[in-house]
Amino acid sequence: MSTKLSLDALESWLWESANILRGSIDSSDFKNYIFGLLFLKRFNDVFEERIVQLVRDEGLTGKEAEEEVQDKWGRFPVSARWHELIARTENIGEALDKAFATIEANNPELQHVLTATQYGDKRVLSDGTLQRLLRHFNQYKLGNADLYKADMLGDAYEYLIKQFADDAGKKGGEFYTPKAVVQLVVELIDPQPGHSVYDPTCGSGGMLVESAHHVSNLPDGTIMGKPNVLLFGQEKNLGTWAIAKLNLYLHNMRAEIERGDTLVEPKHLEGDYLKTFDRVIANPPFSAKSWWAPLELANEAAQDSDKKPKAPNYKQVSDPYGRFVYGIPPRGYADLAFAQHMLASLKADGRMGIILPHGVLFRSGEEGKIREGLLFGTDTASGNQPGDLIEAIIGLPSALFYNTGIPACVLVLNKRKPVALKGKVIIIDASRDYFEGKAQNSLRSQDIARIASTHKAAFDQQTEVENYCRVVTLDEIRSNDGNLNISRYIDNGETEETVNVAATLSQLAALAEEEAQIDARLNSYLAELGLLEVDSE
Repeated sequence: MSTKLSLDALESWLWESANILRGSIDSSDFKNYIFGLLFLKRFNDVFEERIVQLVRDEGLTGKEAEEEVQDKWGRFPVSARWHELIARTENIGEALDKAFATIEANNPELQHVLTATQYGDKRVLSDGTLQRLLRHFNQYKLGNADLYKADMLGDAYEYLIKQFADDAGKKGGEFYTPKAVVQLVVELIDPQPGHSVYDPTCGSGGMLVESAHHVSNLPDGTIMGKPNVLLFGQEKNLGTWAIAKLNLYLHNMRAEIERGDTLVEPKHLEGDYLKTFDRVIANPPFSAKSWWAPLELANEAAQDSDKKPKAPNYKQVSDPYGRFVYGIPPRGYADLAFAQHMLASLKADGRMGIILPHGVLFRSGEEGKIREGLLFGTDTASGNQPGDLIEAIIGLPSALFYNTGIPACVLVLNKRKPVALKGKVIIIDASRDYFEGKAQNSLRSQDIARIASTHKAAFDQQTEVENYCRVVTLDEIRSNDGNLNISRYIDNGETEETVNVAATLSQLAALAEEEAQIDARLNSYLAELGLLEVDSE
């Protein structure tokens, strides 16, 4: 095909592939199968494109060109190639599984990524369904010359991730944060060329991709056409981890994405210590429960089977990486465990942005203690930890996320606040600016621009905006006992109706009287109809 594939055509073509799978498998699993085939078609077409180029430019024979491409880019056996797979009529799933295993074996950075999904179980996917799927994927070529721009596949992939999150509804929140929210947090932490960026709960990799896009648009933001930024992530769920790896691969971006539970088993280490980064960004699962697996397991093992199980005592959490220096969050709320992990993963002049539920701003107990530590520091008995780490708190509208209607906030922490901002916290109430959708609300580009520019003006010049943004002193926060509930600091400009208590009480008494009269009339009608037993006494 001579015409280049447009993004719109690519997106609708890929989304149609989901319709072929409907009815065969659960919609929340579509993505794993479709993404694998998308990758394979792309891998195959780029391989063929390189061969054609060598034959054309250097006059090699097809066989010589094939050898040269494999020497340079890794082995790609004939059995794994597209023309072989599409010619099959049976055991297609098994052949796909073998093809993916072979590509992995020859490309260490893709290890376990492609085989995370199994195609060979005929109870799940029949040969007929797979044949239709392969034919559908055969409609377009996906080599570099066939696309408008090299990372267009990455954009289409992002579109698909969003579509699948919409389709999966509540479960979508586990792997996808709405793009506008991601753009906002990236704007706030503002990664720069040459920086390292780390997401400890990276889902399908959207925050890392967006950070790289942000850097690319800055002066010196690219090197040899690639974003001048180092990307790192960790993800617990195998399928989601595989999607993140492919997402970055299809964006032509390199990233070190590890698999595992970040709280219990952080994978980005230097020796026995946590590796540190210039920027850390995350949307961890809101208020994750039972978050310290070793304690949960030890507790289960020690339970007496006859008695009601006792909850483990989280004061016993012992972290070999010394991350919970401000306190150990309670069992029911992992929010400030993630925040402290991120803080421990920041360089001495680093900045981090984390999306959390509003509860972290005002819940008391151990969480209140941690919040006070982040604001005011800790005393000698608690290890003399520094305070004044919170740069900004941004209250977001409710219902922005898939898995919850609750409003969230963005916390920006900064280990090196500018002098003019020391002892102060920027608080922005952005909860009223959004586009109201049927299933969920969303931030518009003007909402993001307003938050980002207000934050920048407050950061640079301590500028305030009535009913929207204040630069609050730590003294004022201390007078509120460390409670950071946004409504304590920002009046939303709506005048509350004053209630006249006496008048309201007399109104209620009149209504009660009226209700008694209506009941009496109703009962007399029911008695006349013989539907009510009348007391003869």
